[in-house]
Amino acid sequence: MNLKRRDLGVDGVFDENGSNAKVLQVKAKHFNRLRFTLVIAFSLAAGLTYSVKRLYDNGVAQAEENYRLSTQVVALRSQLDAGTTRLEALTAATDSSNTKALSYIDGIQGKLKKINDYLGRRGLKSVSFRGVTASISANPSKKASNIQLYAKYNRYLELLVNNVAMVPMGYPRISSFTSFFGYRGNPFDFGRNEFHPGLDFRGQVGDPVKCTASGRIVFTGRAGGYGNCVRIQHANGVQTWYGHLSRISVHEGQSVTVGEVIGKVGSTGRSTGPHLHYEVRRNGRAVNPQQYLTLSE
Repeated sequence: MNLKRRDLGVDGVFDENGSNAKVLQVKAKHFNRLRFTLVIAFSLAAGLTYSVKRLYDNGVAQAEENYRLSTQVVALRSQLDAGTTRLEALTAATDSSNTKALSYIDGIQGKLKKINDYLGRRGLKSVSFRGVTASISANPSKKASNIQLYAKYNRYLELLVNNVAMVPMGYPRISSFTSFFGYRGNPFDFGRNEFHPGLDFRGQVGDPVKCTASGRIVFTGRAGGYGNCVRIQHANGVQTWYGHLSRISVHEGQSVTVGEVIGKVGSTGRSTGPHLHYEVRRNGRAVNPQQYLTLSE
């Protein structure tokens, strides 16, 4: 508040020594204005303080309410999850035994088809399997025994599929034989015999050669009299060898599946003409591949 000179007055007052001292006087209306201004300012400050405190209190209350609601939501979600788990367990427990059996049978039929597919890749005839169906019984214990039987059958076929894939079986190429396993006349030294450790299949240069079992390539390249050769490691210490190839289509360390083309027929190495030399070795010893050509032998 600005006070102009005309708003001020001076009165003479004598001090204790008798000297005349001047006293500054302010009119009463200016005190009233000052008091009114101070009241307004105090009221505004008080109102602002009250508003801030109320907002703070509301924020704290809201936070507490949010926490309470969140806790309730978590509790309800846990109850819902527990209820869902119980419902799923109840559904599984009350599921039809016949439906479970059918699920096993679907797997069984699929494995039988896979076995026949493996056989077909090797040039072997497919095996005829009689259809398997789920028997329906009103006796719960009978249903349980059927399910156990189907489950056991399914596990057995799983092992059988793996064995059929990993055991050398069938023909690396479909053609006639030009030489058999065992002793024979030496084609390079007439009049002398030699041991032939495999089978020779007739062929033309460039004819495809397929592996007879799934496995891992352990050798590719030149191998003396075998010429261009591929060796595949299978399960149980069994290897298959493919010799005299004109071209090798795989590399060492590669995994191959039954029926996959690994090379081409040729006449490299110690050979009198285009053909495929095929060996089966168990623990390093050559065995007669003919015992692996069909399922009955």
